[in-house]
Amino acid sequence: MLNTVYRLVAPRTFEPVVASQDIAGKVVVRPTYLSICNADQRYYQGLRSKQVLDRKLPMALIHEGIGRVVSDDSGKFHRGDAVVMLPNEPTETDECIGENYLTSSRFCGSGADGFMQEAVVLAPERAIALPPSSNPQVAAFTELVSVASHALSRFEGIAHSRRCRIGVWGDGNLGFIVALLLHIQHPETQVVVFGRNAVKLNDFTFADEVHLVDGLQGVKPVDHAFECVGGEGSARAIDQIIDTIRPEGTIALLGVSENPVPINTRMVLEKGLRLFGSSRSAKADFENVVALYREHAEVLAYLESLVYEVREVQQVSDISAAFEADARKPMGKTVLRWNL
Repeated sequence: MLNTVYRLVAPRTFEPVVASQDIAGKVVVRPTYLSICNADQRYYQGLRSKQVLDRKLPMALIHEGIGRVVSDDSGKFHRGDAVVMLPNEPTETDECIGENYLTSSRFCGSGADGFMQEAVVLAPERAIALPPSSNPQVAAFTELVSVASHALSRFEGIAHSRRCRIGVWGDGNLGFIVALLLHIQHPETQVVVFGRNAVKLNDFTFADEVHLVDGLQGVKPVDHAFECVGGEGSARAIDQIIDTIRPEGTIALLGVSENPVPINTRMVLEKGLRLFGSSRSAKADFENVVALYREHAEVLAYLESLVYEVREVQQVSDISAAFEADARKPMGKTVLRWNL
């Protein structure tokens, strides 16, 4: 099959390329809605190191998206079925290491072409049918929701059972989703959100408490914490978590930082804390999120507030315009209505 792939060939420069792809035993999906991630922006703006850019470009961006089935040689789907596309492409299985942590796995928009294509060719197990009631603009960033769901699943197996108060550091998209899933999955737990922007914190209407990180005097300690800050703010957030968390608590690290982050190991040792990293997600996490969409309609309603803008993409110049606008947004997700 001949397919047009829209690749980033240099920072801020996209070019269409026609590629031949084998569809034997595969499902072909026409993307309908795609969502821009911070990782996409780092490639687009050239914020990754020169060595990384030289190694990975040219490459199609975007790993968050949904589409409709055009054809399915495997017989699993019907033409027109709405599906969420899974960006992780494992090449092996390991009884101890998840597919999203295997160094041999390929990830769309990082080590392989992402979803900015005329059609995406996937193994049938790399697509999951969406409920008919799903809002496509929200479903577009199901991958990000699956990352939060994955972190919570890991937390369940690592953290001790006292979960009266759980803190979430970060008032951005990931912090919002992690806090929301905690609220849904642990209704008996107090979810406490810590952020820097009072306007953003106003959107966390489901949280039991919200606090500005510059005013924590008198705030009760938390049993466990999720760090969803990343970047230059990671160090301060982790330091504050270590000060605020109770002994033997668990800290989930989700924020991505380009530079090494110092950690107060003296207090980690003194308090007997557990720190674990969480990145990307596996097929089971997508399945859990889709089940959540079916069982908790309020989740989709809350997530609608994260849709900052939906932009029509009908030509290559529209892609660059969308990325430029996304870089200026205060919060939320830029969703692309894909018509290329």
